[in-house]
Amino acid sequence: MRVMVAMSGGVDSSVAALLLRDEGYDVVGVTMKLWGGESDSGCCSVSDVDDARRVAQQLGIDHHVFNFGDDFEAHVVEPYLADHIAGRTPNPCIECNRHLKFDTLLRRSDALGFDAVATGHHARRVASADAGWRIARGADAEKDQSYVLYPVTSSVLDRVLFPLGAMTKPEVRAIATGLGLRTADKPDSQDVCFITNAAGRAAFLGDRIPLRPGRVVDLDGTQVGKVEAMEMVTVGQRKGLDLAGGADRRYVVDVDTNAAVVTVGSKADLDVAELEIDEMVWADQPVSGALTAQCSAHGQANAAAVETADGGRSVRLTWDRPQRRVAPGQSVVLYDGDVVVGGGLVR
Repeated sequence: MRVMVAMSGGVDSSVAALLLRDEGYDVVGVTMKLWGGESDSGCCSVSDVDDARRVAQQLGIDHHVFNFGDDFEAHVVEPYLADHIAGRTPNPCIECNRHLKFDTLLRRSDALGFDAVATGHHARRVASADAGWRIARGADAEKDQSYVLYPVTSSVLDRVLFPLGAMTKPEVRAIATGLGLRTADKPDSQDVCFITNAAGRAAFLGDRIPLRPGRVVDLDGTQVGKVEAMEMVTVGQRKGLDLAGGADRRYVVDVDTNAAVVTVGSKADLDVAELEIDEMVWADQPVSGALTAQCSAHGQANAAAVETADGGRSVRLTWDRPQRRVAPGQSVVLYDGDVVVGGGLVR
């Protein structure tokens, strides 16, 4: 069985390639060159490509670099900018998984005659009762990445492997250390790959879109401050607001880019009982009833009742207990136990 392993230059994908090689698969490592601009973080720097290539040499497997920069610009960077213009808070890593790792790369692997694509994600592929595949949480709860994989549907999972799903991160590093892989002690990527630590998000956005000032008002509509860039504000934000007086902490509860108004309130004003989710992607058929919902990559999944609408394209979610408001543009992923049943975007 020929397997293309997506090697980012990190320890997880390095060990994924190692494990599959040792299991007897015909393994080829591939690094996607996605971002052509400056990068000092994430998985798109020149050093990351070099690390992947050197690990492949250590493992005795072929290694190739695919330039998917145009697709990355169209499906990740441009929507990222559009979301900020509209006052939304995007998650570009999810869109990269949706459009690049499990679409563009998979189609390239098919064209080259590979049987499967493997990644170093901490998630599991499990069989469901209808014989299809589902995404499930990885064994390491602290490193679980099932949340960012929710767009990967059953038909795609037929051709995807997650070799690290049953392992903890310390176990992964121990294997890499034992074989002397150059990525054994490499820190995990935590940041958006196309935004540098040196310049930051404000510089990235400011170079590409106009940043507009706005008013900050309280829940009564009284102006209490101002912001220099509406596009930099997100629901739930507390710091970085130029607010007048008052000892109580205030948080962003709404961002209206059309009116150039940011509304702030107390922490309690962030709590909501319901949530509307659109652009749903289901693992199989739409699911209603009692589920758990996770609203960030490493957040807690909380109990909720789910009611589908519009043929399953949207969901009304009612929390068992009020939860903090989720910023528009963020993803909410629904679970039945440890298994992903669907996910979508807050609008």
